Amino acid sequence: MSAGWSIFPIFAVVAAAMGLMSFIAALCDRKRLAQWLICGAIGVLSLFIAQLWIVLDRPPMRTMGETRLWYSFFLFVCGAFAYRRWGYSWLLGFAVMMATVFMAINYFKPQIHDQTLMPALQSVWFIPHVSIYIFSYALLGCATVLSIYSLFGRRDVEEAMQSLTWGGVAFFTIGMLTGALWAKEAWGEYWSWDAKESWAAATWLFYLLAMHLKQSGYTSRGLRTAVMVVAFISLQMCWYGVNYLPSAAESVHVYNR
Repeated sequence: MSAGWSIFPIFAVVAAAMGLMSFIAALCDRKRLAQWLICGAIGVLSLFIAQLWIVLDRPPMRTMGETRLWYSFFLFVCGAFAYRRWGYSWLLGFAVMMATVFMAINYFKPQIHDQTLMPALQSVWFIPHVSIYIFSYALLGCATVLSIYSLFGRRDVEEAMQSLTWGGVAFFTIGMLTGALWAKEAWGEYWSWDAKESWAAATWLFYLLAMHLKQSGYTSRGLRTAVMVVAFISLQMCWYGVNYLPSAAESVHVYNR
């Protein structure tokens, strides 16, 4: 384990503690304090990512553990945005909890983070493709939770759910486009329909269906939520589930576990 990664527990504990205190402050209606604390948590993870980037001398986006790190970071960002925009303290708490879970997984399942970067990853598209994709995952995760929450008669979350879904799908689409340009540069084809690309297309279509049901005025929130949940499960397959499929050995998109 690299020197840069060995100090992760310190940053993780501080970020998680600040996130928890932010949630408590939000519950106590101390909105300004809550915002400062969650911004502090984001800043702590930003510092860790920056120093890891320097130590590794490459973007920390190659291994599954590194993408979990970015997912934790973006969950904090999404939680902070949702709380500032709509005042959802519970969604802030959910984002903090999930970010902490992913950081805990990284702590209990440490990986080797070296400087090696295969030639295919040495591309101008590497950073925007991975970061945009992971950000979309965080947005769509929060949107799915809001969709489930809406089943309990909470119509006040409809605006937030729609905004996060549209934003998540927009970034997911950009991620797919940058991935296609990267694939053309690295392997000579924009799209090859391997396992990861197929699940990405399925995820995109499921979320488009959920958006269509909403825009068409379809009244069954149960069906829309079911589609959102299926889409999110498909997203998990796109992110890491494909690593465990038999076809993974032939895929060019498998992260180091």
